[in-house]
Amino acid sequence: MSAPQNSRAVVLSEFGRSLELQRFPLPSAPERGMIVAGRYGGVCGTDRHLQLGHLEVPTPLVLGHEGLGTVYELGHGAKYDVDGTALHIGDEVLWASSIACGRCVPCRMHREPTLCENRRTYGVNRPTTVEPALSGSWADHICLHEGTTVVRMPEGIDPLAAMAFACAGPTMVHALFERRPVRVGETVVVQGSGPVGLAAAALAHLSGAARVIVVGGPDQRLRVAAEVGIGDEHVNIVDADGAGAQDEVLARVIELTGGRGADLVIECVGAPAAVAQGLRLARRGGSYLVVGQYTDNGDASINPHQIVYRQLDVVGSWAFTGAHLVEYVRLLPALVRRFDLARLVTIYPLEESAAALADVERGSVIKAVLRA
Repeated sequence: MSAPQNSRAVVLSEFGRSLELQRFPLPSAPERGMIVAGRYGGVCGTDRHLQLGHLEVPTPLVLGHEGLGTVYELGHGAKYDVDGTALHIGDEVLWASSIACGRCVPCRMHREPTLCENRRTYGVNRPTTVEPALSGSWADHICLHEGTTVVRMPEGIDPLAAMAFACAGPTMVHALFERRPVRVGETVVVQGSGPVGLAAAALAHLSGAARVIVVGGPDQRLRVAAEVGIGDEHVNIVDADGAGAQDEVLARVIELTGGRGADLVIECVGAPAAVAQGLRLARRGGSYLVVGQYTDNGDASINPHQIVYRQLDVVGSWAFTGAHLVEYVRLLPALVRRFDLARLVTIYPLEESAAALADVERGSVIKAVLRA
């Protein structure tokens, strides 16, 4: 396959500034790595937080930590995906966003590679000043390094369906498999109706929850979630104007749980104010799983009495590893049989990344995806 001379990529040059579409020379595939021709690059709420400087990351930076593409060039020694399936030029693949070092204390002693002190993440902390510059998925090509978890796409799965939860899915696999699982017969409240919230709700269904209540908004998002079968009840809190109106919405959610609160509340919003609300939605003796606060969006005022009075288990969950991506891909056939995930996706051309980010921030789309 003849290589193009360069590749387009969306670059964050400075926090708070507009993104730029730049061109970079296309490198050769590194040893035991590969060049992937990007097909889709997912737009995550985290990307907007990165643009605003809510996480300390180096710039300039090619954005995009979730993607799907086709193998363009295999480096020496790169022969198989993580399952041992032989890889060939043109194969469709997903890849994990980060590589843990395997040497730091969290990796070696705490068995927590998600907390790796030297974690290298595509589209987050791989600046263009360090070769290869093409280290984000918002680009025509991405260079994947040795150690990246690469998974060949299963036959018969719509790539757009896979992209619906490309980051949210493995994030929630980590949260629900390892941090606080959904137990059969539980009532689950999910705060948030974006990709992370809907992934949480979908996996709660598959895990045997008796009732799943999605609290989010705006109405358009909740309507689409209901139409694709995610969530048993859908409550709009986004459009509740003022503290009094939001209190009424929260009271309705409690009523939907049977008046006692949920067995498990999962925070997938990313807004610090949601945490205080979520603590009040759990039943006494229940659990609160905080997933959405990946970037530092500010402090929140909470009443710690609610934790003690309710005797809550409050658990945080940070990001995911390659193993969680593998489990997400294995779940895709079950997910697409039950839910019309492709309906959650809105496609934008690569040059319209600013519009995609703006629509994600407004909540006018559920999952924005850039097409290279």
